[in-house]
Amino acid sequence: MTKLRFILLIVLGVVLAAACRKEKEYPVEPVISFEGFVFLQDSQTGEINTGLLRIGYTDGDGDIGLDQGDTLFPYHKSGEYYYNLIIRYYEQQQGEFIEVPLIRYYPETQTYDTSTFSGRIPPLIPKDQKEAIKGIIEDEVFINNPLSDYDTIKFEVQLIDRALNKSNVISTPPIILDF
Repeated sequence: MTKLRFILLIVLGVVLAAACRKEKEYPVEPVISFEGFVFLQDSQTGEINTGLLRIGYTDGDGDIGLDQGDTLFPYHKSGEYYYNLIIRYYEQQQGEFIEVPLIRYYPETQTYDTSTFSGRIPPLIPKDQKEAIKGIIEDEVFINNPLSDYDTIKFEVQLIDRALNKSNVISTPPIILDF
């Protein structure tokens, strides 16, 4: 009988410990933080043209992310909310950070166009679930502007959830392109 009591006490202790564990609570608006930036070297050419931007996030109801089919209002392609990860590129020019568009050349069509750093993050949890989430988003970003003589850049980032709640805006520290 003592062995049975011991097992029951252990089970009861585990149940009580699990019941006392408090779920994480975060605001329903996403909150982001800068977690790091790493240069990435192309394994074939040895060039460094991209970097890995790491952004921490929390969201109280877990409604971060858009499906590929989320293209109707307010998420339509020409709308403000098509992208849910907004990234802006800045160069330090004469001591001041200036947002600049990056021009990209497409050899297959022999045309130039502006590039966007913004992107669409897929849903992080199923859309029918509501729970607090926390994690890290990693995004590979282009860093080499061949039309620029400036060697210091930074990024500003904002995250938007499905309810159109906007996170805080964060900036990376200055990134020196000394390679």
